[in-house]
Amino acid sequence: MDSRFEREELLIGLEKVNRLAKAKVLLFGVGGVGGYTAECLARAGVGHITLVDSDKVDITNINRQILALNSTIGKHKVDVCKERILDINPECEVITKQLFYLPGTSNEFNFYEYDYIADCIDTVAAKIDIICRAKECGTPIISAMGAAGKLDPSAFRTADISKSEYCPLAKVMRRELRKRGINHVKVVYSPESPIPPKEGRKPGTISFVPAACGIVLAGEVINDLLAEDNCSSGGKTFDN
Repeated sequence: MDSRFEREELLIGLEKVNRLAKAKVLLFGVGGVGGYTAECLARAGVGHITLVDSDKVDITNINRQILALNSTIGKHKVDVCKERILDINPECEVITKQLFYLPGTSNEFNFYEYDYIADCIDTVAAKIDIICRAKECGTPIISAMGAAGKLDPSAFRTADISKSEYCPLAKVMRRELRKRGINHVKVVYSPESPIPPKEGRKPGTISFVPAACGIVLAGEVINDLLAEDNCSSGGKTFDN
């Protein structure tokens, strides 16, 4: 076994390390939340990761995004993320798609081929479409709710969206998903009331909050992939 995963093998066993190596995860968004999700997936040894994001690194990302450094400003986030993943685990298969996901670009993806989908974007229309398509395919999905305007990293938790509270994004998502006949989807959210942005300004963010959300989300993906009833590479038996 690759010694870089030796400590993980001591925790979960070689069979499960190999299970992660065979898993295919589709990750939408590698910004404040998704960048940390990608980091954890890579360090856990997930063997096939598809990264989707249209953005380039901007100097305003440096306060909270793991991919944002002075040396990466102006580079496409998916390219920076791929380089980082391969520096962590050269055996990982990393596919990048530089696009802004909307329903009109869904034909770029075969949602059936993945073991798990992680939604870390913040566009409601895109999030809804991704969830709907994942549900149609029976592919497990987890969706990140709002992380901006918050200060308590310990507040993030995993729940069914029907159980989420005090999250404005989750409230909108619940309503729109119900219109489409979807009442249940796994989400990561914080019940902390967000600090409202100043008039005409974007919501504020701080270093540790998006990171906490992304790590919690990645942990849920990894633990689901390791669940005893999941056979990996198509073992889509999760209840979400």
